[in-house]
Amino acid sequence: QLQASGGGLVQPGGSLRLSCAAAGFTLDYYTIGWFRQAPGKGREGLCVSSSDGKTYYVDSVKGRFTISRDNAKNTVYLQMNSLKPEDTAVYYCATSSFPGTTLRISDYHDWGQGTQVTVSS
Repeated sequence: QLQASGGGLVQPGGSLRLSCAAAGFTLDYYTIGWFRQAPGKGREGLCVSSSDGKTYYVDSVKGRFTISRDNAKNTVYLQMNSLKPEDTAVYYCATSSFPGTTLRISDYHDWGQGTQVTVSS
């Protein structure tokens, strides 16, 4: 089971750190992705930390978002800086058994419940 948390309301230019905690299994055996879904839009892949130690970011978040793992806490984080109103969405973490940096939704088999991020002044 995955539990995403850390969302909230933040002003443009602000920062948030999302957490994705796993219960019942060990995250470091899996590829972990962060996704988001804005109202009226499809689910969008943002970044991934693969089980073989690689990371990948889509252009829209590269340089602003950072994915990291804390294996001792069995938790993956998404540090989000320089937030923009267009980052407003429900954010999800998910696990994949794919060993590389995939953001194909069909490659992910377990999803957290989502946490709302709202960027507004």
